Amino acid sequence: MTGWFEVQTLIWLFPILFIFHDFEEIIFVEKWIQTNSPLLHKRLPKKMAAGIVKQLSMTTAQFSVAVLIIFLFVSSSTLMANQYLHEKPFGNIAFFVIVTLTFFLHAFMHIGQSLFLRMYTPGVFTSIVLLIPYNLLLFVTLLRNEIITWKLIFICVPFILLLIPVLFVAHSIGKKVIG
Repeated sequence: MTGWFEVQTLIWLFPILFIFHDFEEIIFVEKWIQTNSPLLHKRLPKKMAAGIVKQLSMTTAQFSVAVLIIFLFVSSSTLMANQYLHEKPFGNIAFFVIVTLTFFLHAFMHIGQSLFLRMYTPGVFTSIVLLIPYNLLLFVTLLRNEIITWKLIFICVPFILLLIPVLFVAHSIGKKVIG
């Protein structure tokens, strides 16, 4: 198989890039939400603004706990993808595809937020510089090396919805663990 080293490298880069991206969010989100809460209430529908402010109104420590929980999904998907490549037990490429697709779409959410609000939002820089290029390279490489197919990608897309509650639960746990 050509490009085997690149495939391995790209798969193992996923948790590293996740951490870089989430460090940007961890560092900036608490201060950003405190500073921009009035703007969100001004530009967004009332219920939406209240939900976003409530969801993101957490300390840096609380947000870090939430990131740790999500990191467990990122890490386990990476380990399972590696197991899949080596045809070992617990190998599963579909879970990796679901988690990386979620990460890819998450990057566009940050860009959309920044465009809509016409300002910097935590996570937009690494979304543009790291996440989108990485995910494009990852999926092109996985497809070219016939590790995944377009059919698998399309099958995995609806399962992204199953990860949305994980985000809310992670935030809730972060708020409870660090009171």
